[in-house]
Amino acid sequence: MSSIHFPFSAVVGQDDLRLALLLNAVSPAVGGVLVRGEKGTAKSTAVRALSALLPQVDVVPGCRFSCAPGAPDPACPDGPHEPGPGAVRPARMVELPVGASEDRLVGALDIERALAEGVKAFEPGLLADAHRGILYVDEVNLLHDHLVDVLLDAAAMGASYVEREGVSVRHAARFLLVGTMNPEEGELRPQLLDRFGLTVEVAASREPAQRVEVVRRRLAYEDDPAGFATRWAGDEHEVRARVVAARALLPKVSLGDTALLQIAATCAGFEVDGMRADIVMARTATALAAWAGRTEVRKEDVRQAALLALPHRRRRNPFDAPGLDEDLLDRILDEFPDEEPEPDPDLDPDPEPGPEGPDGNGPDDSGPGDGGPGGTPPQESGPDAPASDAEAPQTPEGSEPQPSAQENGGAGPEQAAVRAAEPFRTKMLSVPGLGEGASGRRSRARTAHGRTTGAQRPRGHLTKLHLAATIQAAAPHQKARGRSGRGLVVRKDDLRQATREGREGNLVLFVVDASGSMAARQRMGAVKGAVLSLLLDAYQRRDKVGLITFRGAGAQLALPPTSSVDTAAARLEQLPTGGRTPLAAGLLKAHETLRIERLRDPSRRPLLVVVTDGRATSAGALGGDPRELSGRSARMLAAEGVASVVVDCESGPVRLGLAGVLAADLGGPAVTLDGLRADSLAGLVKDVRTAVTSQSSHTNRRAA
Repeated sequence: MSSIHFPFSAVVGQDDLRLALLLNAVSPAVGGVLVRGEKGTAKSTAVRALSALLPQVDVVPGCRFSCAPGAPDPACPDGPHEPGPGAVRPARMVELPVGASEDRLVGALDIERALAEGVKAFEPGLLADAHRGILYVDEVNLLHDHLVDVLLDAAAMGASYVEREGVSVRHAARFLLVGTMNPEEGELRPQLLDRFGLTVEVAASREPAQRVEVVRRRLAYEDDPAGFATRWAGDEHEVRARVVAARALLPKVSLGDTALLQIAATCAGFEVDGMRADIVMARTATALAAWAGRTEVRKEDVRQAALLALPHRRRRNPFDAPGLDEDLLDRILDEFPDEEPEPDPDLDPDPEPGPEGPDGNGPDDSGPGDGGPGGTPPQESGPDAPASDAEAPQTPEGSEPQPSAQENGGAGPEQAAVRAAEPFRTKMLSVPGLGEGASGRRSRARTAHGRTTGAQRPRGHLTKLHLAATIQAAAPHQKARGRSGRGLVVRKDDLRQATREGREGNLVLFVVDASGSMAARQRMGAVKGAVLSLLLDAYQRRDKVGLITFRGAGAQLALPPTSSVDTAAARLEQLPTGGRTPLAAGLLKAHETLRIERLRDPSRRPLLVVVTDGRATSAGALGGDPRELSGRSARMLAAEGVASVVVDCESGPVRLGLAGVLAADLGGPAVTLDGLRADSLAGLVKDVRTAVTSQSSHTNRRAA
């Protein structure tokens, strides 16, 4: 892999992405960029190329925290710094790996030396390395929540704090935060989305000419990275000079009352929560004016700022479509027309980069990384080529195709999909016991964060000191260690790690009955609404989800386990119904899916949610009695310790209670569609209390 980054000005297309990155280079106060898009769209390549455009920074020689010589941080752990000449170095781009620990991000404090010697021995982390540069998080949606919280707090405050048992270290941490993500792998929480200043949606170009140019530039770069960079050096210099000029002009840009009214009316018109959007739009519009070489903010600046700063702030849940209604935006802005400025022929009125780079045309033979900035490698042609987006089947990779009416074994025609009922807040479903899975919000687990429950010897590097247990371990040995004075002699063997209990995310695997017995339109709409509600709950609790459906002759994995619950919701909406009920096939497909997932992620515990009325009318290809097969399959899952919940969809005056029998075989509870609602908990608690009181009274009478 070449150490020479692909030139930023050689990126093909992706105008919004390049503009958002450049605006943050001009004004880091904008608050960073979140880049959302499909794989192979050069998200990472464009971000890595940006660091070469940032001006060099003056630093205090030897300072690990990149203090500026003219204004060093008075609280710098390496300070105080004596006045003197500074050193010049390029701005850094620091990458935060998804699997990084908290100590790697914020730095590590030597607790043993702090307790025994009173010395703040601090090893800086990635936040210190990124100070006055770029901090890049690829796949930010896969980063653990507590790391994202730390990261965004530091970005908002401009400082990082490390505190351990009363010993604290603070250092400056001002950086340009850039995150990239593929929405198919899961969403960020809305409150975390709001902390990114701008967001950009990227996609590969569908224009053959542009895709050809992407491939041409990519191949030229791979053949000769140094020569390729040399050919684009002039364009890179021009963009870098323009960034420097825009930074110098930024303090002189005037944000008038008309522009402020346009910003406020836009945020109010789109019902954006809070005031952060207004502030980010104001900073972005100012940066746009400076980038265009102007000293006043115009309506077009406000419009472009809204398109970059508002789409991700309007999403209330993962099922909301991203984007902004541009017609509504124009109507709002037209209510506050700009005063016509005098035209200036020396200024460029277009703040956006040109089609071949931020400053216009460039050489023809250069290309992106990740398949090329601005696009993925061209698709294959011929009879074996994959289908286009318009022709591609909706079944995910690894899934079985939807059975046709003929494949239903003559059990009834397929019925059209029905819309889901409105989602609602569901009651809490959790896996019993104590797990050790990924951080989340569903089931109890041993975690790095949470309430302290005990202490143990550290396994590897100490992260959370249990002070009382450490002192208790060291106290008996003070005389033998020759203690004199007030200090406590602490050795490495005395240190104790705090054990903590928090919450984990689970794998919630839905097994949904889509047979003819569930096909009444009103009933299936209610079932889909219930599953949609559980999907929304899974998103909020940071679970992975999967979807299995069974109908006709068998079962299919409609969605392999994923963190993208909005994809699961889309598959649910398209779910057809009809045919007989192969319940055993659905349970066996769940068993197979869980076996594979256990190999991939053994620490993530599953929760099986079976949505059915309990009927079993088809054995499919298995043969035998359908009800006996379903009972045997359910007991096999129970024997392997799979936590299960049956959502009973049976309705009508005559009820067979088959879902309750299935729940007993699975070893889990059964809950009705109405009982799934969170507001039904009060009645449930009342019923439990009544039962406990009645049993207690009966026991007392017998004792008397």
